[in-house]
Parts: sequence; structure tokens; C-alpha cells
Amino acid sequence: MAEVSIYLDPLSQPCRSVYLFAKVNKIPFKHEALQLFKGEHFTEEFRKVNPLTKVPALKDEDFNLSESTAILLYLARKFNTPDHWYPSDLKKRARVDEYLAWQHTNTRPHCSKVFWGKAMAKLLLGEQLCSEKLDPILLQANTTMTDLEKNFLQDKNFLAGDEISIADLVAIVEIMQAVASGQDLFKERPKLAAWKQRVVAAVGEELFNDAHKEILAVLEVKEHLPPQLVEKFKVKLALYTN
Repeated sequence: MAEVSIYLDPLSQPCRSVYLFAKVNKIPFKHEALQLFKGEHFTEEFRKVNPLTKVPALKDEDFNLSESTAILLYLARKFNTPDHWYPSDLKKRARVDEYLAWQHTNTRPHCSKVFWGKAMAKLLLGEQLCSEKLDPILLQANTTMTDLEKNFLQDKNFLAGDEISIADLVAIVEIMQAVASGQDLFKERPKLAAWKQRVVAAVGEELFNDAHKEILAVLEVKEHLPPQLVEKFKVKLALYTN
């Protein structure tokens, strides 16, 4: 079986979920590294893989695929990964699907807004957003964490049951994006913090740290971003925070 090519940048949270899943399941893949901060996702070469200019992206011979959740499910099926990742049991699978559907308008945007309001604002403007703009963003993120605990985690070990699933990977990388900005959403949430440790243990601490080392150092970035990219990022910052 020929290996697939996966285009990734660890600064992207969806990329990290795909990377973690592929690595922990020992899926053979060619790691095609892209650097978002250099605008490499806008090159003509990459547009042939994903015209939407987004990462992650997958190429399997003449088949191209975008969107991280679609990629995760494709890999799970193609490589017949252990059942707990995307259970064959109808109701257990539905719980994974339930979280994957919910997170698109909850965990993902609200943790992303924290990252953009704190980390990206500092990189682009020299300082994080003022409290008038940032406080509502932090309130949204904390409300989402409460919903995550009460409605998904509840008293289980993982979001969809007693074993780790794709839902947990998709969730943890989004929360870590906020953590990378300096906002510890696990603080004063012992249940959520204990869940994080179970996820780390399930994938392996070394692999988890490897996947997150670059995003956790994002505030130390010294290189200048290309001017055209800065303007694109400023537009995105305004959309996220206005």
C-alpha cells in the first residue's frame, strides 16, 4: 500500500490532530511540511493539492482531500485503526460525530479567538487586544469549556466514552491553541485538567509534546512575516475580534 502525503504545519490545530492520529496509529505517510507564517499555503503548487489554500490536506495518489475531520475519518477507515478511535458501534460512533459537529461552532472558534486576540494580536500589533475586546472572547471560551465538561465529558474518562477517540484529539488541540496564547483554560478546572492528562497518556507524552512544541513557542517568534501575509492576518484578526 502506497503511503499518503499529508500537508501540515504544527501551528495549525487541525494539523496537529491529524499528525497525532497518524503518528499514534503508525500510519505510513509522507510529511509535507508547510509554513503558514511564510505563506506557503498560497503557492500555486499547493493550490493543486487544495484550491482552498488550507491545511491540513491529504493526497492519496490521484485523490486529494481537505478538512481535518474528513481526513481523520478517511485515515481511520483506510488504515483500519483500532475501533475506539471511531467506533463501529452505532451509538458510540454517534457520540464522536456529535462532538465533531458541535466543536465547529464552539471549541474551535472560541479557542481560536483567544489565540488571535492574545498571541496573533501581539505578533501583528505588538500587544494583545484591550480588555474591552478581549474580555467577551475569554467569557465565550470559558463558557465553552463549561459546556464541554458538563455535556460531553461528564463523568467519563474521555469525551465519547471510556476510551480515547478522534473527538478527544480534535478537542485537545483547539484548547492548547488558547494555552499557547497564555490563557490556561485548564486552570481551576480539575476535571478538564485530568482529562487532558489522560489524553496525553493515551497518545504518549513525547508525541504530544512534539506536536505542540512550535505552537507553545509562538510568542517567541522573532522573524518578520511577509508584508502581504501581515495584511491578510490583520483582516482575519479584525473579523475574529470585531
